[in-house]
Amino acid sequence: MAYDEDLAARVRDVVAGEPGLTEKRMFGGLAFLVHGNMAVSASSRGGLLLRADPADAETHTREPHVERFEMRGRAMDGWLHVGVDAVTTAADLQRWVDVGLAYARSLPPK
Repeated sequence: MAYDEDLAARVRDVVAGEPGLTEKRMFGGLAFLVHGNMAVSASSRGGLLLRADPADAETHTREPHVERFEMRGRAMDGWLHVGVDAVTTAADLQRWVDVGLAYARSLPPK
């Protein structure tokens, strides 16, 4: 499955002007990186692949349509899948993208 280009465009609008921002195709989706650290991606599974502080994972996954991202059957610490139903409004998308941006900004540049 290819990533949702409309969702990628919506994310691009949210992250516009972010210092150190680059785009890169990763994991079958389109990722948005801050100083080389992935913040958020329009996922090939639909919705968003999101970086987040692993300490906040339990809080985030209590939200509807949000779960820990699984790769090869293993839940990954610090990675979330935010389903498309969780980002239907501009405010919802902004909220989740801000989570990813905040975490990426906290990491040392690559």
